[in-house]
Amino acid sequence: MVEGPGPKNPLAFIIEDNESVAEVFKIAIEQADFETEVIHDGQTALDRLATMTPALVLLDLHLPFVSGAEILRHIRTEQHLAQTRVILATADLIRAENLEHQVDIVLTKPFGFTKLYEIAKELRASL
Repeated sequence: MVEGPGPKNPLAFIIEDNESVAEVFKIAIEQADFETEVIHDGQTALDRLATMTPALVLLDLHLPFVSGAEILRHIRTEQHLAQTRVILATADLIRAENLEHQVDIVLTKPFGFTKLYEIAKELRASL
């Protein structure tokens, strides 16, 4: 008997405007067994979140067009995104402190590849 492909890995959105940083995030999260989609601006993120339900969002606060804080508000008010886990990745400590009760994890930039991988792996195991 031939079996089809196994279950797909859960989807993670990486919402980060710096392309080189986003690529590092993408590799770390993919190694933690997520499918990834990289989004470089806030409006595109909102458009994609309207039609998709990622298991994980790695979110920068300072984005073109729509801020990360607005995207986070959207995630936390949409029923279809209620189970989405959010990692806030920012160098803006003051805004991060104000939003930390709305996210699963706050990572202060700069942080290492291994740290992100380990956190993503823990979140993946809890899905």
